[in-house]
Amino acid sequence: MKRREFGAWLGASALPAGAWAQDGYPARPISLIVPYGAGGVTDVVARALAQGMARQLGQSVVVENKPGAGASMGVVEMRNARPDGYRLTLSPVSIFRQPHIQKVQYDPVRDLSYIATYMTYDFVLAVPQDSPFKTVQDLVEFAKKNPGAVDYGTPGKFTANHVVMALLEQATGARFTHAPFKGDAEALNALMAGHLKSGVFANTVLPYLSSGKLRALASASETRPEAFANVPTMREAGYAFDVPSPLGVAGPRGLPPEIVRRLETAIHAAMDEAAFRQVVGNYGVRTQFRGSQDYAAFAKKAFEDEKKIVQNIGLED
Repeated sequence: MKRREFGAWLGASALPAGAWAQDGYPARPISLIVPYGAGGVTDVVARALAQGMARQLGQSVVVENKPGAGASMGVVEMRNARPDGYRLTLSPVSIFRQPHIQKVQYDPVRDLSYIATYMTYDFVLAVPQDSPFKTVQDLVEFAKKNPGAVDYGTPGKFTANHVVMALLEQATGARFTHAPFKGDAEALNALMAGHLKSGVFANTVLPYLSSGKLRALASASETRPEAFANVPTMREAGYAFDVPSPLGVAGPRGLPPEIVRRLETAIHAAMDEAAFRQVVGNYGVRTQFRGSQDYAAFAKKAFEDEKKIVQNIGLED
């Protein structure tokens, strides 16, 4: 090797890893971990986003489904991933709650580089169509007079669905009975079969509302989502709370700012593509963009807020 060539090679080899990653990024396919099972609403929307990102970045974005552990499998993997932008994960709000419930292998503030959010979940309190409860106030008043007589189904303890009703209890003094299931589908089936008086669901409830099998009493959204335009929010019903639940993309700690900006721009542009808008429209999903700085600030606040929520619910409830 000539002296000049050797000197150039030596200088390049001394560059930090981040400098290698930033040169022509992305130069190969990117992996995106979806910490949920394949085929659900979250997975379908994530795949639509990944396809849009791929078009923006000029490289494939390959989805890997890794459900389990409270939707934290992707976040756990970020601890050992290189901060080069080639391995990313979805970062649901549940990752801010889990550390306050049990010992986990990650710190959601320290171990992640937050890139951008692209959607938010909306949670709806629903009852069977023939229920005597016509409004959320009806349900609350009955529960106050008959503590524990109103049960409600959710996909499990400490899910955002559960948090909705725990906050409703705190806001009203009513007492409900929680019936945790393994997922929305099981809880929906139990509600429609008459085994429950109510339930809290995400967008999976939409077909049942449209068909008239269930009736929505209130949503826990900040404002009325388009998909639930005729449903009052909890705040509109007189209960001063909402349950924000944005979903976004994050990478490992120390992701170079140039890569964060490149990915943030790609996500924002992908959200504007007609193909992505059609998918979210099909499922009644509400899009919500937060850039990296706003998302990081949200993550820090959410981690603190979730601690209070868990303490108020109580681990033994």
